[in-house]
Amino acid sequence: MSTIKVLVVDDSVVARRLVSDALASDPGIEVVGVAQNGSIAVHKAESLKPDLITMDIEMPVMDGIEAVAALRALGYTMPILMFSTLTEHGAAATLEALAAGATDYVTKPTNHGDMTQAVRVIAAELLPKIKALFRKPVTHSDFRLATLPLLAARPRVVVIGSSTGGPEALCKVATAFARPLPVPILIVQHMPPMFTAQLAARLDRNGPHRVIEAQGGEVLEPGTIYVAQGGSHLEVVSSNGRVMTQINQGEPVNFCRPSVDVLFTSTAAVYGARQLAVVLTGMGSDGREGARAIVDAGGAVYAQDEATSVVWGMPGAVANAGLAHAIFPIEGMAGAIARAVEPRFQRGAVTA
Repeated sequence: MSTIKVLVVDDSVVARRLVSDALASDPGIEVVGVAQNGSIAVHKAESLKPDLITMDIEMPVMDGIEAVAALRALGYTMPILMFSTLTEHGAAATLEALAAGATDYVTKPTNHGDMTQAVRVIAAELLPKIKALFRKPVTHSDFRLATLPLLAARPRVVVIGSSTGGPEALCKVATAFARPLPVPILIVQHMPPMFTAQLAARLDRNGPHRVIEAQGGEVLEPGTIYVAQGGSHLEVVSSNGRVMTQINQGEPVNFCRPSVDVLFTSTAAVYGARQLAVVLTGMGSDGREGARAIVDAGGAVYAQDEATSVVWGMPGAVANAGLAHAIFPIEGMAGAIARAVEPRFQRGAVTA
């Protein structure tokens, strides 16, 4: 694809200009049209045939969530990136849009006073995601699976890392279990503050596990999922025979906080071979070095396959480094996890 054609949808003239200017800074992207509400966007999608749509959430006539649902109902498969505010309401609406079929999201600058700076902020967040979504598929015929012994002992913990496309991937995994697993699960999803609390609440409502956003100091319990806070690293520590969560605001790792590498490295130190790590869809390579620490400790690593990943960056980095013991489509990941954690109860471990 020589040029990525983008339709910009926002009811604010200023926001449309900011997004258009940010996109115009990349010669490989062309803004082919704008729309001030979702209804117009749906009509323009037919005539303009954009490769990607940026979509505001709160708009008159038809909001962004309704527009996403309408576009998907009509069979449009192009990526749709939502623009969200850094508020609790914005986080909840963003997750609703993702559930309706949006691909991912970016956050709006909080201050439009300095237009030049606002364009830079939008470009810095938006352009890498667009490039990742349209990156030429990786030919991975030469990647090798990890050859170390797999699951010599039943895992005592499951750790999961994800980024772009992760909220929906996590939902597919978490809701596929028929009953809670007999081990704790820890999740790092690259998200800002407030968004991770909403993600935890959604997973708690829709799956069998108790799901909380980790505050630090929780003793890990079976059947509970602990989601890393946006803006904080999540680690585990062992104290007096108990394993507890620990959060900190250390420097970003792989430009991320929370970082998958930070969590995986800490569980490698505490659990050794008694753990299963799962790397789901996401851009970048966060999780690769943490997966290496887990493999070196004797633990197992699963990765999501390229076909079902929104971006095969993180799982691809693990696979191409020879650190994945197995690769599964997202629809098969919950079953694979359940078989590893409770092999005696394979039947009925996940929903049909």
